[in-house]
Amino acid sequence: MATINFGGVLENVVTREEFSLHKAQEVLKNETVAVIGYGVQGPGQALNLKDNGINVIVGQRKGTASWDKALADGWVEGTTLFELDKACQKGTILMNLLSDAGQMQAWETLKKHLSKGKALYFSHGFGVTFHEKTGIVPPKDVDVVLVAPKGSGTSLRSLFLKRQGLNSSFAVYQDATGKAKERTLALGIAIGSGYLFETTFQKEVYSDLTGERGVLMGAIAGIFEAQYNVLRQRGHSPSEAFNETVEELTQSLMPLVAENGMDWMFANCSTTAQRGALDWKGKFREATEPVLNELYDNVLSGKEAEIVIEANSKPDYREKLQKELQQIHESEFWQTGMQVRKLRPNQQ
Repeated sequence: MATINFGGVLENVVTREEFSLHKAQEVLKNETVAVIGYGVQGPGQALNLKDNGINVIVGQRKGTASWDKALADGWVEGTTLFELDKACQKGTILMNLLSDAGQMQAWETLKKHLSKGKALYFSHGFGVTFHEKTGIVPPKDVDVVLVAPKGSGTSLRSLFLKRQGLNSSFAVYQDATGKAKERTLALGIAIGSGYLFETTFQKEVYSDLTGERGVLMGAIAGIFEAQYNVLRQRGHSPSEAFNETVEELTQSLMPLVAENGMDWMFANCSTTAQRGALDWKGKFREATEPVLNELYDNVLSGKEAEIVIEANSKPDYREKLQKELQQIHESEFWQTGMQVRKLRPNQQ
């Protein structure tokens, strides 16, 4: 492993230089990797593995939209595309990339094919960490590992095609064969990770649930709505409110932050912006830190997992979910966004 100084804290990470694709191919040369599920992460990971020369098959329920997508992506029924049961039987490494709810429903199918020496792979620690609620308890004689790309499967695939990569965390929950870590790193490199940093199943799921409810989606969406509403209430037009809230952030500032960091952003904006941002960032931090601590406590206690499991188990869940999502889509805020995006010069 390489040791890197992250802001004064030394961490061990795995890079492509020390664990090359060639090494990954050697580790996996006798494996059949069965990608179970072809929804959010499945396509990106499966296609990247295939393009990197790994023996991959896909398991998905026939007759679903995901099955049709797999066919459209070039997987061949009866050769590289199978029903879940058959794919689990054939695979030596079962990559369980179903949704959390789907993992619970399909667990008995996967479990019966987890014979001694196989590996069970996840990209989210939810099912195993909250096993008392999900019922997912792997057999003791299989490797149980995790590689979690820090982004969507779509991003993983698009960056791979650009010869770039998406950073991923990795963890070994159970090493039954003595090869679990080597298998994990090989899979992490082969799916297209930029570099790999070590975690645990618990830490992955705690940070992931906090992140997606916090800064990654929930918090940023809430702050967007709050600022847009304030500007609209104070007499600003929809387009002005949206541009000042979302468009300038996503199209101008965040790409610069991504490339150079927020410290660079502070050093390279107007003195008026500097003064205001320095004065107000502490107030926002103090206002939101208690909320994020409450959120983390809910994740840690399992309350958030209970909410997800209970909601997903209701027969009308998807119908209610679509109504909630439709409300967001039809709001003045995001309808304005749709029109603003059409006016971007690169789309004319």
